[in-house]
Amino acid sequence: MVVQFIDDHRDRFGVEPICRVLTQHGVKIAPSGYYAFKKRPVSARAVSDAELVVQIERVFWDRKLGRGISGARKVWRLLTREGIIVARCTVERLMRQQGLRGIRRGKQFITTRPDDSAPRAEDHVKREFHADRPNELWVVDFTYVPTWSGMAFTAFVTDVFSRRIVGWRTMSKMPTDLPLDALEMALWIRDRAGEDITGVIQHSDYAEVFVKPRIRVLACVGAGS
Repeated sequence: MVVQFIDDHRDRFGVEPICRVLTQHGVKIAPSGYYAFKKRPVSARAVSDAELVVQIERVFWDRKLGRGISGARKVWRLLTREGIIVARCTVERLMRQQGLRGIRRGKQFITTRPDDSAPRAEDHVKREFHADRPNELWVVDFTYVPTWSGMAFTAFVTDVFSRRIVGWRTMSKMPTDLPLDALEMALWIRDRAGEDITGVIQHSDYAEVFVKPRIRVLACVGAGS
């Protein structure tokens, strides 16, 4: 990205002044490093990716193949059918890089809508999802699954230490209480099993909960926390 920036502006400002200004702003790059990078031979992966991008775009936009609406899985299968053997994750990566997306049928749902104006409690987990014992840290996820009877919305609580699902809730709609209902189930199951849940932290995009004796303190932390 830095090299591309220098390439785009070198004719106007020159390589040395650009490198000097970037270094002053915390992006340390010397002119010698820039020139060394430009002389470096293209990697085998870059060459392979460039060749695959041509094939992926050909298949994706072909009116008889991808028709401009196929996703990565369909494009990967079409390539395999033509004898082009490549990992599906590579097709996904290159399609994402080129901005190619398949068309999905049905209604798209947004499970989390952040409210920037709402108060947010401190994130006590600090993105360190690690636990040394059971009932130390739980995380909640919220997703939806299409079924023959319609869309099913499911929230589930996972114990970070054991990776075990300790509570869940499924409904035909997605009210705000759905992840909280899953948490209530997890608390009930662990309490019925006679396990000590004092001090467990439940973390999710929706709320962070500290469980104390007979007290549950709930605070919203917002999406992406």
